[in-house]
Amino acid sequence: DHVLLLAMHHVVSDGWSMGVLFRELGALYAAFARGEPSPLAELPVQYADYAVWQRAWLAGEVLEEQIAYWKERLTGAPPLLEIPLDRPRAAGQSARAGSHRFILPHGVAEGLRALSRAEGTTLFMTVLAGWQALLGRWAAEDDVVVGTPIAGRTQHEVEGLIGFFVNMLALRAELGGDPTWRELLERVRGTALGAYAHQQLPFERLVEELGVERSLAHEPVFQVVFALQRPGGEGRLSLDQVETEPFGAGAGVVKYDLELAVVEVQGALAATLSYREALFEAGTVARLAGHLESVLEAMSGDPARRLSELSLLRGSERAQVLEAWNATAAEFPRKCIHELFAEQAARTPEAVAVVFQDESVTYAELERSSDRLAHSLRRLGVAPETRVGLCVQRSPGMLVGILGILKAGGVYVPLDPAYPGDRLAYMLADSGAAVLLAESALQDVLPSFEGVRVRLDAPWKADSTQSGGPAAPGGSLENRVSLENAAYVIYTSGSTGRPKGVVVTHGNAANLLPHAVRTFGAAPGSRVLQTASLSFDASLLEVFVALLSGATLHVAEREVVLSPERLGGLLREREIDVWVSTPALLESLPEADFPALRTVSTGGERCSAETAARWSRGRRLVNMYGPTETTIYTTAHECAPGVAEAPPIGGPVANARVYVLDAWGEPVPEGVPGELYVGGAGVARGYLGRAELTAERFVPDAFGGEAGGRLYRTGDRARWRAGGELEFLGRVDAQVKIRGFRIEPGEVEAALLEHPGVREAVVVAREAPSGIAGDRRLVGYVVAASGEIISPAALREHLKARLPEHMVPAAFVELERLPLTPSGKLDRKALPEPEFASAEGRYVSPRTPTEEVLAEIWAEVLRLERAGV
Repeated sequence: DHVLLLAMHHVVSDGWSMGVLFRELGALYAAFARGEPSPLAELPVQYADYAVWQRAWLAGEVLEEQIAYWKERLTGAPPLLEIPLDRPRAAGQSARAGSHRFILPHGVAEGLRALSRAEGTTLFMTVLAGWQALLGRWAAEDDVVVGTPIAGRTQHEVEGLIGFFVNMLALRAELGGDPTWRELLERVRGTALGAYAHQQLPFERLVEELGVERSLAHEPVFQVVFALQRPGGEGRLSLDQVETEPFGAGAGVVKYDLELAVVEVQGALAATLSYREALFEAGTVARLAGHLESVLEAMSGDPARRLSELSLLRGSERAQVLEAWNATAAEFPRKCIHELFAEQAARTPEAVAVVFQDESVTYAELERSSDRLAHSLRRLGVAPETRVGLCVQRSPGMLVGILGILKAGGVYVPLDPAYPGDRLAYMLADSGAAVLLAESALQDVLPSFEGVRVRLDAPWKADSTQSGGPAAPGGSLENRVSLENAAYVIYTSGSTGRPKGVVVTHGNAANLLPHAVRTFGAAPGSRVLQTASLSFDASLLEVFVALLSGATLHVAEREVVLSPERLGGLLREREIDVWVSTPALLESLPEADFPALRTVSTGGERCSAETAARWSRGRRLVNMYGPTETTIYTTAHECAPGVAEAPPIGGPVANARVYVLDAWGEPVPEGVPGELYVGGAGVARGYLGRAELTAERFVPDAFGGEAGGRLYRTGDRARWRAGGELEFLGRVDAQVKIRGFRIEPGEVEAALLEHPGVREAVVVAREAPSGIAGDRRLVGYVVAASGEIISPAALREHLKARLPEHMVPAAFVELERLPLTPSGKLDRKALPEPEFASAEGRYVSPRTPTEEVLAEIWAEVLRLERAGV
C-alpha cells in the first residue's frame, strides 16, 4: 500500500559504484522495513584513505616506470582517428548522443567465445580486436588507438566503496603487415595485458606526460572507446516487494565520438553504439554496426585468414555498390568518329562547321579538305597505328588535321605550339611519330625531326591545295581502321618529370562522344565554344560534341582564352550556348550575364560551391570527372539550379563502371573513402611504350565479369554518397601530415570557399623556414571576390569555426588570380612562396590572442609596403 519514489542524482560515475549503491539500498530497505538494524558491515577503509594511499604509492620509481611504459606504447600514435564523418568536426560542437542498439547473433557470440578459449584471450580482447580492425578499415589506417574504462579496484578492501576509481586505458592496435586474425589477437592480448599491469597512471597525467596537443574539437589520445560489461551491468534496484523502474534519464550525451558497449545477454551479445550526433548520421552508425557483425563473424569463422581477405560488404549492400550503381549498359554506334562526322557532313553539308575570327568553314568544305589530307598521308605510308604529330595554331586547320589523320587511319598526336621546344622534342621522340604535320609558320620553332614533315596551310577552302600543302586526292577514301585501333595519343604529366603518352582507341571515343552529344543537348544551330589546348583531351570533347551534332564550333584565339574579359566578351558576342570549361576558367570570368549560354560542363579539377551556384543559375551545369586514361570523362552530375554546396562528380556514364576500393582491392561501404577505379568501355589501351607502368596502373577487373577486363587505378580518393553518386576527395598522394595529423588539403579549400569574400582557394603544404627537417605548414592561397578585402585574421577565424586547429593554414597569400597551365588547370608550381612570420629566422606560431593580433598587423604592414603604400 505504499509507493516509494527515489530521486537519484548522478553522484556516482561508474556502474560498479551504482551496483554497490543498489545492493546497499536494497539491504537497508529490507532490514528497516522489518525494524532491524543495518546489516551492512563497517567498511575497512574510506575513499579518503584510498586517495592518500594512491598518492603515496604512485611516486618515485613506480611512477617513473608507469610513465615510461605508456610513453613507449603511445609515442608516434596518430593523435586523431580519422574515420569518415557526415559533418565536419569543429570546436564547440554539441555532445548530444544518438544510439544504435543491435544484437550479435548467438552463433557469432559462441564463435567468439570458442575463439577466445582457443587463443587464450578474453572475450573483451577478442571483440576489441574486431572493433579496432573495423575502425582501421573505415579510417584507412594501420595504427588505431581505442580507449577503455577499467574499474581500478585492484585491492579487495575497496570493492565495497562508493567512489570514483575508474581510469581510462589507451589500447593501441598495430594492424600493419596484413596479419591473420590469430596474429592480431596475439597483438591485442599483449597490449591489453601490458595496459592492465600499468593501469594506475591517471589518464590526465598520461596526457600531460605525452605532451599531446589539446583541441576543443576532439578528445586527446583517443576518440573512440569500447567496454564489455558484466551480465546485468549495474543491475536493478530491488526493494523487497516494492517494484522500481528507471525514469527521467533525459537526453544523453557522449564524451567521445563513438562509444561501443557490449553485454552478454542469454548467450547472445547485446551491443549499444553511442555516437555524437553533431558528427554522424544514424544511417552511418547503423552501417558501422552491421560491418562490425561482418568482421566478428569472419574473425571467429576462420582465424587463419588475413585482414586483407576481409570484405565488409555482403548481400544487397555489396550488390548495390558493384552492380546497381554501375548499371550503365547502353548501345553505341560501332563506327569510328571520323565516320560519324562524314555522316553528319552528308546530312548538313552547307551548315557552318567551324568559325574562327572572321572566317567560317562549312561541313562540306571540312569534309573535302580532310579527305584530301587523308589521301596525302596515306601516300606517305600512314596506316593504322601510324602515329602522326600535329602542331598547329588555333584555326580551322587544326580540325582538318585531326580529321585527316583519323581518316588516313593514323594516330593523332597533338603538339601544342605553346609548349617548350624540349618538351615537344621529347613527345615526338617518345611517340615514335613517322610524320609531323605542321603549319609553315611553326616550322622554325619545331625541334629537329627525322621523319616526314608535311605543311598544313589553309587548304580547306580551295578545290586544289596550295603550294607545299597536301596533294589532291585520287579515288574514294575507304575506312581502314577498326574500333580496336588507336585513335590518338595524349601526353599527361608523369611522376618522373617526363610526360607519358596515353593510347586511346577508336572504340573508346566512339562509346563516349555520341553520349556526350546527347548529354549536352548539342544539335544543328547550337554554338559550341572551343577553348582547350589540343594537348588536353577536353579539346576532343569540344570538337566532336559540335561536329557529330551539326552544331557550329567557335574556336577562340589563345590570347582570348588567357584574358577573362575578352573570353567573356566572346561568349556574349558569339551567343555561345554550349561550353566545356575547367572550374578555374569559370571562376576567372568576371560577373556578367550570358543569356544565350544554356549548357556548361566543367571538369578537370574540383568545382567549388560558389562556382556551381553561379553557373547553374539559368542554365544546365554538368560537373564531370575523368582522367585521360579513361577517355575524357567517366562520371557526370547535373547540378540543381543555384546549388548551395560543392557538387559531387556523379555516377558513371554509358558503359562505364566505377569502384571505390580499399588498399587490398575490396569495395568499401557507402560513405567510406577509398581509391577510385574505373572500368568499362572508356578504359584506354595503356601508356605508349611503358609496359611496366601500364601493368601497374591498368589492373585486372575482378568485378566486371568480362574476360580480359581491366580497371584503371586513378589515384584519386572518393566515396559513395547515398543514391549512387561519387564525392571527389582529392588525390591519394596529396594527403599531408602536419604535426602527426593527416590532412586532406581539399577539405581546407572547401571551408575557405565558404567565406563570402573568397572566390577561389588553394591549400598546399610548404616547408617552414624553421630549419627543422620535415617541418611543414599549410599555406592558403585565395582570390578575393570582386570588391572584397580579406584579412588573414578574418580567414583564420572563419576556419577556426569550421575546422580543427591543426587544419588552419599557418599563412595566407592573396592573389589576383590563380596561375593556370596551358590546359586551363591550376599550376601549383607557379604558386608563390609564402612569407611566414619569423623571429631570428625561425617561425613561431602566435601563442596568445595578443601575439596573433600583432602578427596580423605586421603582416598587413609588410603587404602594404610591398604594394608601395
